[in-house]
Amino acid sequence: MRIGLYPGTFDPLTLGHVDIIRRASYLVDKLVIGVAVNNSKSPMFSLQERVNMINEEIELIENEFKIQIITHPFENLLIECAKDVNANIIIRGLRAVSDFEYEFQMVGMNRVLSNEIETVFLMADNSYQPIASKLVKEIARLGGNTKKFVPNSVYKRLINIKSKKK
Repeated sequence: MRIGLYPGTFDPLTLGHVDIIRRASYLVDKLVIGVAVNNSKSPMFSLQERVNMINEEIELIENEFKIQIITHPFENLLIECAKDVNANIIIRGLRAVSDFEYEFQMVGMNRVLSNEIETVFLMADNSYQPIASKLVKEIARLGGNTKKFVPNSVYKRLINIKSKKK
């Protein structure tokens, strides 16, 4: 069985993330969305909120592709998380050359830690390449419109946060 792990902080979940989840669903029999705790990134949403946002979106994808997709919060090394969920593939999304440089280094380290787990890179669709969670958070915090960058359920949460600050 091919079990893929797609890790990230998903703070917030973007349309780019959803695109990678959909496309990864073609490649694996089971997909685990690893939701990193990573408090050092100053998350806008709690871990549970991020898991909930992902769960809302993956239900439709699960039904469409007839595969199991689950969320799995983690706070340990990525390679250890992959072992915890029995993943044999780590899926990473790439948007730009700068992403590749970081990811290339991470793959090398992960191969040293465990050469039994492969990493597969999926290029973001052209329409999603400029979208980054960090930028979406900044747009939201400054009162901008994030509707074009996130799923509707996430957009409603961002609007709710903006209205609470007023």
